Amino acid sequence: MWQALANAQLPVAFQGSLIIAIYNDQGIKSILWKQIKTLFCSGVIGKSLIISLFFPYFIIRSMAADLIRRENPIKRYSKSSDLGMLLITDWLDWLGGLPFEVAKLEEIIAFYQDRGYNLNQVDNLWWKSRQ
Repeated sequence: MWQALANAQLPVAFQGSLIIAIYNDQGIKSILWKQIKTLFCSGVIGKSLIISLFFPYFIIRSMAADLIRRENPIKRYSKSSDLGMLLITDWLDWLGGLPFEVAKLEEIIAFYQDRGYNLNQVDNLWWKSRQ
């Protein structure tokens, strides 16, 4: 990940901007998600186990949210998600998403400040501009 972050800044022009998205390091939660993703990607048995555990959880969570918002729960499964995929494809993409690397915001800030970037924040988005 750190090499990719270093490579991402190479084409940035003087006074240009670099926008990145990194999974936030959430401690034990991040460690558990990495283990879940690793098991999912380990083979048919691991994939089946993770799907059988998480699909019911995702479905119940989604249905509860829809009912609270007074929306039709069935509609959720027939339209594309924000990523342009069917919701089930989105779930599979999340569960099987490796590599899964995380960092603390402070680490990312220090990494780019050491490379001459100023960091700015707007609406919980940080952006970097090379000076």
